[in-house]
Amino acid sequence: MSSSATEIKPTSSLGSKIFLAIRRNIQTYTLIIAVVAIWVIFFFATNYSYLGPQNISNLFRQMSVTSFLSIGMVLVIVTGGIDLSVGKLAGFASVVCAYLQYYIWFKYFPHLNPVISASLTILGGLLMGLLAGVVQGYIIAYLGLPAFIVTLGGMWLFNGLLLLVTAGKTIAAGGPVFDFIGQGYIPPILGWVMLGVIVLFLVWNMFSGRRSKQKYGFELRPLYFDFLRVGLPALLILAYVISVNLYTGIPAPVLWLAVVAVIMAYVANNTRFGRYAYAIGGNREAARLSGISINGVIFRVFILMGFLCGVAGVVMASYVGYGTIAAGTGYELDAIAACILGGTSPLGGVGTIPGALIGALIIASLSNGLQMLNVQPAWQYVVKAIILIVAVYADVYFKKHK
Repeated sequence: MSSSATEIKPTSSLGSKIFLAIRRNIQTYTLIIAVVAIWVIFFFATNYSYLGPQNISNLFRQMSVTSFLSIGMVLVIVTGGIDLSVGKLAGFASVVCAYLQYYIWFKYFPHLNPVISASLTILGGLLMGLLAGVVQGYIIAYLGLPAFIVTLGGMWLFNGLLLLVTAGKTIAAGGPVFDFIGQGYIPPILGWVMLGVIVLFLVWNMFSGRRSKQKYGFELRPLYFDFLRVGLPALLILAYVISVNLYTGIPAPVLWLAVVAVIMAYVANNTRFGRYAYAIGGNREAARLSGISINGVIFRVFILMGFLCGVAGVVMASYVGYGTIAAGTGYELDAIAACILGGTSPLGGVGTIPGALIGALIIASLSNGLQMLNVQPAWQYVVKAIILIVAVYADVYFKKHK
């Protein structure tokens, strides 16, 4: 056989494997590069103060509320839906918390144990979000109304309820225990303990995934490659812990966000519910023919979204310290934008929790940096709009050339 007819087989060298891995995950690496680029630009533009320990602490605290909403929004968009009510629902939940703190516990039960009052307030905020998720989810899943219309109506409804409850006034939401939820810090020693727990979880998850692949006959990547994939996020978390410990420790909202993100990532990737959600978004008719209860999955997705709105509302009330008439305004747009920036396809079927977190970090990084430079709010919206459109274009481009 002549040399021109000889088949060229792909090499199995380390370089080729790394190249193929980068090619498969090019969108994720592009996001990471974008975050680094934003940080470097603002680092020099703010005379090196942008990456200081205090601003890093504030940056991650600021992104926490949007991140809670974007985590839930991932599954909503993955199933082919949308939720326009999340901002105002979270805002109304925060007002419910403020109302309970000020008008119930402080006014009528001033001697109630702060732990009990804070716990009951948290429960009230979570139940508010959960109830809204149940109602909206039922209407969308079982009555067949479009999610866009139902959640648009929900946004107006919660905005009206918010105005009625506040009566146009600001309601104080303070309390010695409740304040810690959004304003507190985790002591540095506990930050190191958390780092160790997270690293152990990443390693355990890696080996668990390898065992699962081996059990079902899938090809295993080289062990050193999996260690590299675990090592990168571990190093990033280490850098973050070192930075915030130089200030006052890990902000409490970041701890709650980490817990929720880990749970939701497990639900999305390792449970039947998560796999069904992706199957519905990928091909609804095929999912139906496979015996998946489409209505049931969508109903649970919106219940979960409502619950996470309740979580965001509790953190918002504690962080701001008040329930205001403007609570939650614009958060639905930031949550949707974070998902799209993080690689969640607006067409459904594709999206990840870590990607949404990176998207939320990009938005928070831009807002934080532009505010430090005293850029007018109008131009901040312009910058976000351009970046969102570019992200959607990139999503379409990667799908066409995958």
